[in-house]
Amino acid sequence: MDIDAIRKAHPEHWARAAAIRVLTLDAVAAANSGHSGMPMGMADVATVLFEKHLKFDASAPLWPDRDRFILSAGHGSMLIYSLLHLTGYADMTIEQIRNFRQWGAITAGHPEFGHATGVETTTGPLGQGIANAVGFALAEEVQRARYGKKIVDHHTYVIDGDGCLMEGVSHEAIGLAGKQKLSKLIVFWDNNGITIDGAVSIADVTDQSLRFKAAGWSVFECDGHDPDDIDRAITQAKASNKPSMIACKTHIALGSSAQDTSKGHGALTSPDLIAETRKVYGWDHGPFEIPADIKSAWEAIGSRGAAARAEWQARFDALSDNRRAEFNRALAGDAPKRLAAAIRGVKKAAIADQPKVATRKSSEMVLAAVNPVMAETIGGSADLTGSNNTLTPDLGVHGPDNRKGRYLYYGIREHGMAAAMNGMALHGGVRPYGGTFMCFTDYARPSMRLSALMKLPVTYVMTHDSIGLGEDGPTHQPVEHLALSRATPNMTVIRPADTVETAEAWEIALTADKTPTVLALSRQGLPTVRAKHTNKNLTAQGAYVLADSEGKRMAILIASGSEVSVALAARDILQNEGIGTRVVSMPSMELFAAQDEAYRKRVLPGGPVRVAIEAGVRQGWDTWLYGERGRREKSAFVGMSDFGASAPAGTLFEKYGITAEATADKVKQVLSGNWTAG
Repeated sequence: MDIDAIRKAHPEHWARAAAIRVLTLDAVAAANSGHSGMPMGMADVATVLFEKHLKFDASAPLWPDRDRFILSAGHGSMLIYSLLHLTGYADMTIEQIRNFRQWGAITAGHPEFGHATGVETTTGPLGQGIANAVGFALAEEVQRARYGKKIVDHHTYVIDGDGCLMEGVSHEAIGLAGKQKLSKLIVFWDNNGITIDGAVSIADVTDQSLRFKAAGWSVFECDGHDPDDIDRAITQAKASNKPSMIACKTHIALGSSAQDTSKGHGALTSPDLIAETRKVYGWDHGPFEIPADIKSAWEAIGSRGAAARAEWQARFDALSDNRRAEFNRALAGDAPKRLAAAIRGVKKAAIADQPKVATRKSSEMVLAAVNPVMAETIGGSADLTGSNNTLTPDLGVHGPDNRKGRYLYYGIREHGMAAAMNGMALHGGVRPYGGTFMCFTDYARPSMRLSALMKLPVTYVMTHDSIGLGEDGPTHQPVEHLALSRATPNMTVIRPADTVETAEAWEIALTADKTPTVLALSRQGLPTVRAKHTNKNLTAQGAYVLADSEGKRMAILIASGSEVSVALAARDILQNEGIGTRVVSMPSMELFAAQDEAYRKRVLPGGPVRVAIEAGVRQGWDTWLYGERGRREKSAFVGMSDFGASAPAGTLFEKYGITAEATADKVKQVLSGNWTAG
């Protein structure tokens, strides 16, 4: 391509875009690592977007009605860091750019939410950004329907590349967005034809334009280096009543000797290459040096939205006090005052009625009480609504004809659902929860991990949590999944034993600030194990004494979920034989670990033998069996060590030895010393 011709035709645009390119080259060279090619190739698109279309104010980066810009191709992080610095975001100083990829800098190798203002989501795992963007756009639709266009009316813009579109989650996201007709969502495809291994054609022949059209999107094309053509395509996309994809034909590592090659994808650090590229750009300034006139022009772009923000603020201030307070409360993620009373009501009813129901049904009972008083909840399920029990009558189904609806049919898209919920939580003003079978956390896991990494209070309603689901067999029976979720930092896993604990678990999830919650819920009916009402949330302590020993305490049974009732029955057997037995319900290991040592010691004192019961693998339980004042030779585990099988639930529990009788026998073996510790 003729760079000289572009420079001459659009000199001011070229200078602004070149600033992005040289900052990228300088930062990557200083770090001796990174990805130069994408920012160099997409600088023109980003410049036009920020200059002429993106609604934002760099001095107020958290303005609720700002447009959202998401860099799904997160490896090209210097694109967004350059934009934030150039437009005047206060925290993105030139020193942060100089310290790209260094300890303590906010300029991480891939953009990380919470490090720098203006970074709307953590990207890097390809495909996550475009899938998050669907959640952003959905949250915008729901809030616009609730508060009106004068308060909520903004776009979500995404830059993604070939890698994002090859990832399977992009297919889930694109299909969901098309079905929902998310017209405020605009995706720029960086169509440069290059991946790390070489040309895209060595691995993929997909016609991406046809793919998007087939999913219900509007598709536009532009020369990704012609500012007029880029402007034209964005203007057309904004006028569409569908989500839009703009195919931007670009050159990776534009202007360098690595242009249009796989080498251009990565770190361009050669001093000779950098010097030659600067000459091509007509840039004769030193490293990290931006001429005052160019920086001033960019800062003017950064302040362009100040007037629109002030007008928005005036409209917002004109709302009633109650309306403003509700908007701000939901945006801050604070629970309504009525939530606690709703939870207490469910607990009291359960204590009075002593229902025997599956905890997935208990969850539905809680949601029926909570959703009417917590208008920011958005529920959904990955095609398992009737099994997950996630829909309550008051929600209404969300769709193009009912934007006030608060329930989403995600289809068989567990990964897309989880990523979209992350986007909703990041957008703010809504609190998402979504359901699938516990076993299918495997499909959702990449986005669940990012929930934890980004500290997002997303709630995962994972039902059918053990072999207790029965006849569907080992493909659907989670065995290792509790351990996998518990192993994830900053994730709270709660496996309630009955309706009371389920209500308390939901209270924890809905008041969480920086932690996602996994609710592991049963398919099979479970008896109410809590006999006495207390306003205190015992589940929030992670573990508590449910039934103490009569006489000398010789054994402690620790269980979660459906096995708590097994532990209580085993206690009856042991007590009848003169073996004093305490039962500890442990719905959440993470919450128990967070308690002070004095409390943990009261619940799990040293001395008695300990047996844990859970219909899953042992990993994680040894902390409580022979840690915390326990001893290996005085502990045992009753649970699973292999995959399950297809049979009725009762048969499976008997065959795998997860029964009261087997538990009592295990205690007696450990007490007698006729036991080899595992």
